[in-house]
Amino acid sequence: MPEINIFRIVARELTTRKYSPRIPEPNLVMEDADQVRAYTEAGREIGVMAPVYLHHCSQVCDVIRPGDTVVDLACGPATQLAQIARLNPETHFIGVDLSDEMLHKAEVYVRSQSLANVELRKGDISRLAFFEDGSVDAVMSTLALHHLPEQAMLDRTFREIGRILKRDGGLFLADFGRLKSERSMREMAFQYAERQPDIFTLDYLNSLKAAFSLDDFRRAMAALQTRASLYTTFLVPYMVAVKSPPRRVLDSALHASLKAVLAALPAYHRRDFMSIRRFSRIGGLHSLHAPG
Repeated sequence: MPEINIFRIVARELTTRKYSPRIPEPNLVMEDADQVRAYTEAGREIGVMAPVYLHHCSQVCDVIRPGDTVVDLACGPATQLAQIARLNPETHFIGVDLSDEMLHKAEVYVRSQSLANVELRKGDISRLAFFEDGSVDAVMSTLALHHLPEQAMLDRTFREIGRILKRDGGLFLADFGRLKSERSMREMAFQYAERQPDIFTLDYLNSLKAAFSLDDFRRAMAALQTRASLYTTFLVPYMVAVKSPPRRVLDSALHASLKAVLAALPAYHRRDFMSIRRFSRIGGLHSLHAPG
């Protein structure tokens, strides 16, 4: 969250009483080629989403271990998945997505990165029948749950996570949280309009409008019992995270690699990363491996 917008958005959100109604995204599955291309370009490691992905990467690294099988729900074009897989070569990752177009982008990208520890499967994240009960060491998902059209599917997704995850398994789910004011949503969506395609800006706005509320997440989390906690960015739940306790001690080599990724980003991305990290920490979400 760029600092230039923080205080204005916080003040507006704290003084707005009613939430804008949730508006599900126009399409459950992102198959439009132009939309997929814009999302992919903005999300690659030098794109506008780079600071957010690096933040999520450090969080996921806390809850996965070498030798694990990790499922990425709604992996999209695999930018986040590939970044984490590259840093954790002894961990096996399975990316699941329902979009053929996204899976094609993901396959090309994974191959270009020479990642032998990633496989991709087509599937509905709310119906994971190809995974047996208690068969997965960790589950991750980043910026994807808002694509679900209704609360019932969010609930079902969390039940599926609870079913396939081992009792001592790791979990990190991150998504947008519902803002009250549509003006705040627009301000967030258009903050980098000059750096990204118009179609991505519109998609970003639709994502914020489709975000689930904190109460929606609390209801869905009942399926996990006490296996994870819910976190939000301080004061304004622009970002929401569901995270299990760490399953890994500080890996100094991994931490150094994440610091190198941060150092390679442009200065404005580094500032955004530090802002996201700071507001997450104030909200209680910490990472052993967060660079900076």
